Amino acid sequence: MNNRVCVTGLGVISSIGHGKEEFWKNLISGTSGITEITSFDTSIFNTHCGGEIKDFERNKINFRHHSIGRCSQLAIAACQLAIDDSGLRKLEGKEAAVILGTTMGETQSIETIDQLWLEDESRVSTDLIKQYPAGNIADNVADFFRLSGASLVITNACAAGNFAIAYACDLIRLGRYDIVVAGGAEAMSKIAFTGFNRIFAIAPNKCQPFDVNRKGIMVGEGAGILILESESHARKRGGKICCYVVGYGLSADAKSMVIPDEDGVYAAMYNAVKDASVDPHTIDYVCAHGTGTKANDLTEAKAICRLFDSKRNVKPLVTSIKSMLGHTMGAASAIESIACVLSIDSGIIPPTINLEEQDPECDVHCVANKAMEIEIKTVLNNAFAFGGNNSCIIFSSR
Repeated sequence: MNNRVCVTGLGVISSIGHGKEEFWKNLISGTSGITEITSFDTSIFNTHCGGEIKDFERNKINFRHHSIGRCSQLAIAACQLAIDDSGLRKLEGKEAAVILGTTMGETQSIETIDQLWLEDESRVSTDLIKQYPAGNIADNVADFFRLSGASLVITNACAAGNFAIAYACDLIRLGRYDIVVAGGAEAMSKIAFTGFNRIFAIAPNKCQPFDVNRKGIMVGEGAGILILESESHARKRGGKICCYVVGYGLSADAKSMVIPDEDGVYAAMYNAVKDASVDPHTIDYVCAHGTGTKANDLTEAKAICRLFDSKRNVKPLVTSIKSMLGHTMGAASAIESIACVLSIDSGIIPPTINLEEQDPECDVHCVANKAMEIEIKTVLNNAFAFGGNNSCIIFSSR
């Protein structure tokens, strides 16, 4: 367990930009990626907007197999960007693992299958059916880049990206791999959009984390990939080290399928600082799960204040980039991890946009509407999911 884990490459495909440069420029300027959804008909719903990627061009990548679903396409594109960023010019044949998170997997494929089946079952091809299993996402990435290590998809809902990064850390810490491709991917899903509409959890037109008038989430899509390496391997090849993954914490509420629990959220954060051997007060910035729902934001804010000990009158700097991207489900915490790494690198905290009046019960220092410049050495990234699945990652410059 003595192998240090470092981040050497970042790749992101999102509704506000592709590649870390475009993504970061738009993120710190407070650009919203929320638009009207066009990938399926929303006329039967009360809400019609989401963080949909409008300019993803699959034709720019030779996927070799036509039976690759959109979620896998996003993951492959983000992985290519991450590999290019890492300077690992030739990964083919290397024993590198692929560990990815997702919530819905290739649901667009099953939605298409359902529609075709109702029209004419003979139109449902074997290739279309092969797209669906969630495990295909990591397999498709591994196959595309000819990677010979473990291939695994973690489906712990909206905390899956952080779970994937945590598992990747274990693989490197234990010396089983020197390189792991880790992150998450999610395609815009009519099934998810329908489900969140049914429980009245989608806001009409904007996501307002920590605002007193917040009305819910915005469903989004995207992919975030981090190249993780053992420090010794990265230094041996002369690779750049963006920062280190110094700890993670996991917990399970085991109480409610949908209602977050403060004790469980706190436990994940506490376990992360314990694993990283850091004092919570040395954490410069908390990248919040911050979905924009009443229950989630309040529970998270209370748990954060508890971790930082509000009696000491210390309010941590907090932001939620879901205000710009929407909730990209299994990709969310992976994309947010990329934002954490870029915050450390640039000394800038991206804003929480749409914050008009902060909820006084969410007693954290929320970076509102405008990015903040400040030296950042250590960042805590939170991710919490239905079923009480909680995962937190700590990134550090040292």
